[in-house]
Amino acid sequence: MDIIDSKYIGLISSRLPKFKRVKADLYNFRCPICGDSQKHKNKARGYIYPLKADMNFKCHNCGASSTFNNFLKTIDPTLHKQYVMEKFKERNVGKGSIIPEPKFEFKKPVFRKKLDLPKASDIKTAKEYLEKRKLDPSKFYFTYKFKEWVNTHKQTFDTIGRDEPRIIIPLHDTEKNLIGFQGRSLVPNSVKYITVMLNEEAPKIYGLDKVKTEKPIYILEGPFDSTLVENSVAMCGSDLDIRTFGWCNYIWVFDNEPRNREIVERISKTINRGDQVVIWPSNIEEKDVNDMTLSGHDVKSVLESNTYSGLKAKIKFNNWKKI
Repeated sequence: MDIIDSKYIGLISSRLPKFKRVKADLYNFRCPICGDSQKHKNKARGYIYPLKADMNFKCHNCGASSTFNNFLKTIDPTLHKQYVMEKFKERNVGKGSIIPEPKFEFKKPVFRKKLDLPKASDIKTAKEYLEKRKLDPSKFYFTYKFKEWVNTHKQTFDTIGRDEPRIIIPLHDTEKNLIGFQGRSLVPNSVKYITVMLNEEAPKIYGLDKVKTEKPIYILEGPFDSTLVENSVAMCGSDLDIRTFGWCNYIWVFDNEPRNREIVERISKTINRGDQVVIWPSNIEEKDVNDMTLSGHDVKSVLESNTYSGLKAKIKFNNWKKI
């Protein structure tokens, strides 16, 4: 398995329920295609493994099988395009590999300020879901047919069968132009998040239009969490080098999952770069900011009192990993 495959498996790992690395080139998770076992929520019969020149996906519940290339295209069409481009640039395609050569289409992007959709606050199911999680429905939108709606803005899905409703999370740049969006599924056992970028060159980050650079900026993993933290952004699965923004004071906030190898590796790299990072204290059991808010924690206070860098960050991090 090459480094590019490893990188992109890591990028989608948070979207695959019960994801774990079994060994160096074998990954196991609940199948996002069929939802896996409906009787046993801990059963995970989806696998990514090497096959000839490629990594392959196989579900032993529904029988779905494809190359990792096609599996990634189903999970995240935008991330898939980045994957194909990286493979092409590195010429990292072995004999027998079926990674397609990327298609170059140079079209002048047309940016929009608003989405042509109803606000989530106007749709009962979406409003109830968001309010139950103490999220503001007025910040999001809603569509009953996600794939069909996406294709009216950007041809992304080859087929629109098995379409579904999704909450739409808009992504804007610093000029408040709409550069992309995430669709959050409300259907059980579906792929939770699908990201579509209208501008492929734009950073896949939520909250750029509202962040104040003169204040400390918190960098979280998901948009929902970031709406609960003042002056924050969310990376939306991106691995962008945040230093390119020129921010002077920023703090990383990763999910509270010491058993998640991908998160542990990312925190370690963040500390080694000398960045500030939040290391969750042992009395916090919830895995993310949303769950902490629902449990009644004063998240702002917890963040401010558990931000570290340098040697102190390493010590706190080593203790956190043992929890």
